[in-house]
Amino acid sequence: MPRFANKNKRMLEVNISGDKVLALAGSMVAYEGSVKFEKAILGGGGGIFGALKRAATGEGIPLMACTGNGVIYFAKDAHDVNVLEISGNKLFVESSSLLAYDPALKTDVAFKGLRGMTSGQGLFTTSVDGRGSIALLSYGPLIPLEVSPQYPLCVDPDAFVAYQGNLQQEFVFDVNWKNFIGQGSGESFQFKFSGTGLVYIQPAERK
Repeated sequence: MPRFANKNKRMLEVNISGDKVLALAGSMVAYEGSVKFEKAILGGGGGIFGALKRAATGEGIPLMACTGNGVIYFAKDAHDVNVLEISGNKLFVESSSLLAYDPALKTDVAFKGLRGMTSGQGLFTTSVDGRGSIALLSYGPLIPLEVSPQYPLCVDPDAFVAYQGNLQQEFVFDVNWKNFIGQGSGESFQFKFSGTGLVYIQPAERK
């Protein structure tokens, strides 16, 4: 069986078989076999215990290292779980969408600003590089949108999940479309992607 697989659309099944997996702390819902759970080291650079730091606020994304022999089941608030394979094609993912990943993958985190001038919510993007499996969370099914040089793509930050490819990302400020439907909370912006690649979005805004 594949090491990472969907038990169903809202649950991840990982076969560790003497190996290790890193996952969002508290996301284990069941396991079979002999498994040990330890708090992962937050802080420092990339690698197996790479920091997922919220640099602007001092907050962190808690991880756990799962070791032993058996099968572990992960889930989070009934979100959809999406398994992707990384094979040298670097992935950039919204940090709060990360559920679990192979420890062989290298990670790093960059602070991308606030969702609104008055929202106080930070945007943090985790870069994932190397070869291995990763599981992402989304509100509803993950939707890949292709970006071509002729057609740049603009995305609501609360719908953004991840992107891959030769893409340039920038902010488009003074976007007032949310104000038309009563969701304005200060200065709004969108992500604009130009180049060639895939952008993954979810069909509901992050709460």
